[in-house]
Amino acid sequence: MTVTDFEAARHNMVGNQIRCCKVLDEATLELIESMPRENFVPEHVKSLAYMEGHVPLPCNQEMLSPLQEASILQALMLDGSERVLEIGAGTGFLTALLAMQARSVVSCEIHEELAKLAKKNIANHGLENVEIVHINAMDADAVAACSELKGPFDAIVVGAALMEVPPHIVSMLKDGGQVMAFIGTNPAASLVHFVKNGSSWQRTSLFETLLQDIEGVPEKREFVF
Repeated sequence: MTVTDFEAARHNMVGNQIRCCKVLDEATLELIESMPRENFVPEHVKSLAYMEGHVPLPCNQEMLSPLQEASILQALMLDGSERVLEIGAGTGFLTALLAMQARSVVSCEIHEELAKLAKKNIANHGLENVEIVHINAMDADAVAACSELKGPFDAIVVGAALMEVPPHIVSMLKDGGQVMAFIGTNPAASLVHFVKNGSSWQRTSLFETLLQDIEGVPEKREFVF
């Protein structure tokens, strides 16, 4: 595909896959249409960059769909002052979009190959307010020992399905902060927007979707007597 083909595909994606699904914030739509998604997709699947589905990535991973990415950005409504934590950098596409709307982004990636690829893609797009950390963010001890992950954060985005956001992740969110997470398990999870208000939470479920389960969650030990 040529550059012109990709531009046309991007325009059609915004109009036919995103705008028609209640993502109407113009800043979000303009941002997505300005970003060459194909630059974050492995060479052999570039032709799939703008499909409404999950593009396969190395390490048996997959990109979020365009609608999932757009819905996260629209719900957060970042104003450029926020410090954002992302769990699951992948190849760095959503990371880049978040960085263009936030003050800074720290993104965790459990797979070293993807972490290196995300760093390369972020650098290629000239974004200097992003830090990619190769770490299992579901490991509370590893997170506690990582200086880059010291809170608080204004927003946290979890890019894979999980039954609940772990307490050690929630503890890094400041009061009034937001969490976007896919709550549930494969094959269906709900994209949920949480807002922290003191000891209470405002919870808004946006839609149900298909998504891979998160990796690296410690197994619960059972004692047999």
